[in-house]
Amino acid sequence: MTGAVFAGRFAGKILVVTGAAQGIGRAVALRAAAEGGKVLLVDRADFVADVAAEAGDGASGFVADLETWDGADAAMRHAADTFGGIDILISNVGGAIRMRPFAEFEPAQIDAEIRRSLMPTLYCCRAVLPHLTARGGGTIVNVSSNATRGIHRVPYSAAKGGVNAITQALAMEMAPLNIRVVATAPGGTEAPPRRIPRNADGDNADERRWMAEVVTQVRESAFMKRYGTIEEQAAPILFLASDEASYITATVLPVAGGDNG
Repeated sequence: MTGAVFAGRFAGKILVVTGAAQGIGRAVALRAAAEGGKVLLVDRADFVADVAAEAGDGASGFVADLETWDGADAAMRHAADTFGGIDILISNVGGAIRMRPFAEFEPAQIDAEIRRSLMPTLYCCRAVLPHLTARGGGTIVNVSSNATRGIHRVPYSAAKGGVNAITQALAMEMAPLNIRVVATAPGGTEAPPRRIPRNADGDNADERRWMAEVVTQVRESAFMKRYGTIEEQAAPILFLASDEASYITATVLPVAGGDNG
C-alpha cells in the first residue's frame, strides 16, 4: 500500500468494500484498514482472502457474486454478523468487458456489460440499506466512471450513467435517514495486470485495435494528458467515505485529470 495514511480516520467504523481483490478496491480496502476501520473485503475471486490477510486483524474476506441479489445480500449480512453492523459501503465492482464500436456488440454482450457494471451497485445499495438504517445513518460511495462519454464501450457507459442516477436519486431519498450517497467517476487509471481478466475469452485482433483507440482517446481527453494512479483514485473515495465529507451528498466527483465525461 502507498499513499498518505490518516491515522484513525475510520476508527470505530465498519466498512464493506466490494471488488476488493485487486485494483482500486484493493487500495481502498488496505488504506481503510490502515486508518482504523474494520473492513469486509468482498470479491468473486477467492484470493480476496489474501488481501484481507494483508489488511490485518480488523479485516475479513468474503467471496460473493455481486451480479446477483443473493450475493449482495449475503455479503452485507456477513459484514453485519462479523463486525456488528455496517457504517460505510464502497461499491466498486464494474469494468468494461469488451471494447468495440456499438454496432459490433452482440445482444448477449450488451446484457453482460449491464450485469457487470450496473447490477452490483444497484443490488449492494439496496442490500446495505437496512444495515445503515439500523446504525442510525451511514455512507455509500459508488465508483462510477467518466466513460459516460467515450468511444467503443456504449453499454458500459450506459451502466455507469445508471450508477450516477442511482447515486443522485438514492441520496435524495435517504437524506432524511442520515444516509449520504456519493460517487467518484474515475478516468483512465494505471493498474497492475489483472489476475482475472474482464474478458475471459481474450481479445481478438480487432478488439486489441479498438482498445488502443480507447487508450488514445482517454489520454487525449484528459487535460493532464495522462492516466491517473490507483492512489489518486483511492484518496478521493476515502475522503468521500469519511466524516470529513459529512455535508456532501448526491455528488458524483470526476477524478479524471479534467475530463469530466
